[in-house]
Amino acid sequence: MYSACILDSSPATPGDGTFPCELGLNLEGRATVEGEWAGRITGLHGQRVEIAMMSTPDGHSRLELSRFLTPPVVADHRNAPVNALGYLRVMFAVDDLDDTLERLRKHGAQLVDEVVQYQDAYRLCYIRGPEGLLIGLAQEL
Repeated sequence: MYSACILDSSPATPGDGTFPCELGLNLEGRATVEGEWAGRITGLHGQRVEIAMMSTPDGHSRLELSRFLTPPVVADHRNAPVNALGYLRVMFAVDDLDDTLERLRKHGAQLVDEVVQYQDAYRLCYIRGPEGLLIGLAQEL
């Protein structure tokens, strides 16, 4: 199973210190998806999409970063709160929440509110990434 995020900018490239790489994601490959077959899957005939397939460090999960060249994006959920309907966020397990926040802030990440400790189990927070995407961070204690 994997998830997908739609971006305004080009998907990440490997080794260039991009926001996804700072989260520990590894680039598996890049491609342009287009053609009659793709439109039959999505219902967006004439689509042309740049994608970058990223994998988690353990190799068990994947995140597809996509940018639609055509047709244009029709909805923008980047400023929606965490209780909005739909798939609007992704949560990452991190080893050191403070270090991760420090690195992500250099790429434009902003803390939504504050870092909170849940019992003796987790430290948690939400951030807005450089494109306004909502991202959760969780450090197991």
